[in-house]
Amino acid sequence: LPEARNRGYTLATPGKKRVLRDRLGRTIEDIEGIRPPRPGRDLRTSIDLRIQYLAYRALKKAVHDHGAVSGSAVVMDVESGEVLAMVNQPSYNPNDRSQYSVARYLNRAATDIFEPGSSFKPFIVAAALESGLYHREQVIDTSPGFFYVGSKRIEDKNNLGRIPIATVLTKSSNVGASRISLSLERVQLWSVLDRFGIGHLTSSGFPGESAGVMTHFDQWRDIGQAVMAYGYGLSVTPLQLAHAYSIFGTGGVSRPVSLLVVEEKPVEERVIAEDTANAVLRMMQTVVGPDGTARKAAVPGYTVAGKTGTVHKAVAGSYDTSRYSAVFAGIVPVTRPRLSIAVVVHEPANGEYYGGAVAAAVFSEVAAGALRVLGVPPDDAPDASPAQPMIQAMRSP
Repeated sequence: LPEARNRGYTLATPGKKRVLRDRLGRTIEDIEGIRPPRPGRDLRTSIDLRIQYLAYRALKKAVHDHGAVSGSAVVMDVESGEVLAMVNQPSYNPNDRSQYSVARYLNRAATDIFEPGSSFKPFIVAAALESGLYHREQVIDTSPGFFYVGSKRIEDKNNLGRIPIATVLTKSSNVGASRISLSLERVQLWSVLDRFGIGHLTSSGFPGESAGVMTHFDQWRDIGQAVMAYGYGLSVTPLQLAHAYSIFGTGGVSRPVSLLVVEEKPVEERVIAEDTANAVLRMMQTVVGPDGTARKAAVPGYTVAGKTGTVHKAVAGSYDTSRYSAVFAGIVPVTRPRLSIAVVVHEPANGEYYGGAVAAAVFSEVAAGALRVLGVPPDDAPDASPAQPMIQAMRSP
C-alpha cells in the first residue's frame, strides 16, 4: 500500500448510509445515503508467475545439489524497473501449516544482507572511469601478484602482471581492484557508490527491506577502502544488487524498483555517464567469455555480461575460511539489455563453492527461460558481438 500511494494509485474507500435495523441487527430499510463508495484501482504485481517458477525451480535445484544452507535470486526488467521474480530457498507452502517456520517466511531477497565479494568490482571500475583518472584502455600493474595495506596481504591467485583494466574484471583481480580503489579520492568513490544505491533502501516499498551497510567515507581507513574493492566491509541485499547492476544496462540511469506493474515511463536519475556504463558492461561481457571466471553463466544465443563473487562468511567478528557465499549478478542481452539478475547461494557444501560454478549456473538457467518467456530475440551472432572490437584492442600489443 505505501508504494501504491506513492505511485498515485487510488485506494478504495467505503461509503456510508443510514439504515433501519431490527433488534437482531438485520437491515430492514435504507433511509438515506451519506457518502457514496469510491472504487479503487486494481493493483497488479509485477511478478511474472512463469519467470517466478523458473527462478524458484533453478534455485531450489542448486541449493539441493550443492548442499547449501539457503539462497536467493531476483530478476528485474531493466527497461521498467519491475521485479519479475523474487525467490528464496528454503521456502514454504502457505497452505501447509506443518511447514511453519519463521525463518522460512522471511523474504530474504529483500531483508537479508551479505557481503557481495568480487561481484562489487564493476562499481569500483565505474567509479574509476567516472573520476577521469582512468580510461577504458588503462593498464593496471598487479605485479608481483600481491601487496600489503598495513599488515593485510591482498593477493591474486596468480601474478597477472600488467593488465588492461577490463582484465581486472575478467580475471577478478583483487590486487588490481584494490589498487584502483586506493587511488581514488574517498569522497568521489563514496559518491558514485551512493548513487548506485549502496547503503540505501530501494523504492520497492517492501516491508522490512534492509538498506544494506556502507559507512560514510569520513570513517574509511586505507584497509577498508582496499577490501571494499572486492566486496568486503559492506553489505547489500540481492534486490539491491540486481537494481545496481540494472544501471549498467540502462546506460547509466537509475529507474525505481517496482513490485507493481509500471504503466507509465519511470522517472530516471543519472548515476554515471552513458559511456562509463557501456564500457563497464562490455568489460563484464569478457567475464562470461572463454577467458573469464563465469563461463557457466553463458546463455546460448545471447550475449551476457556479469561478475562472479566468492565470499568468505563472516562469523563472530572474523571470517570462516571453510564457509562461502557464491554470487553472480549480470545483464542479458548485452546489445539491448532487458534483464538484470542477481543470484546468491549461501554455504554450498558439496565440493563446488565458487560463484562462477554455483550461482552462475543458476543465472544461466533462469535467464534462458525468462528470455524465451518474454520473447526476447537472440543477439549472439558470431560477427556481431559488441565486445569483440574492445577485446581485440586489449589483446593487441
